[in-house]
Amino acid sequence: MFSVNDHVVFGNHGICVIKAIGPLDLSIAERGRLYYTLEPLYAQKNTIYTPVDNEKSSLRRAITREDALELIDRIPQVETVWVLDEKRREEKYKEIMKQNDCMGWMQIIKTLYLKKQKRLAEGRKNTARDDLYLKLAEDFLYGEFAAALGVEKDQVEELIGRRVREMESA
Repeated sequence: MFSVNDHVVFGNHGICVIKAIGPLDLSIAERGRLYYTLEPLYAQKNTIYTPVDNEKSSLRRAITREDALELIDRIPQVETVWVLDEKRREEKYKEIMKQNDCMGWMQIIKTLYLKKQKRLAEGRKNTARDDLYLKLAEDFLYGEFAAALGVEKDQVEELIGRRVREMESA
């Protein structure tokens, strides 16, 4: 069980903070059932309620600062997930996004970043579908890293780039 003020990742809402735990005084809530009251840090500021005992929930504890730094250090070794068939590739990206996992997001970002660089070098634009998955993965990953590292979300990409460059030059 989580505690109030814990950072968690919940479904397609990304990183959230637990604002309260307890029964809800709402008509849609089951009487006597405990709920987490979540507030997304970067997504729409809607309040989210999810039952504490919901085993199907995609709620997980957010990574720590140490976890974030370790993941950043692993970026050069992250495998890409390129699939030639466009339909199967999108299915793979959807599957990875549903897993709600930093490593999966990093795989998508690395794959699509390298693909984008190649297309730009050839004088071609990136596809709208690839741009969509790149943005989704970046939003989730950078939001979780920002919370873990105590920085603003818009600083994460530069922080990652700087750390990877330092590792490459060492």
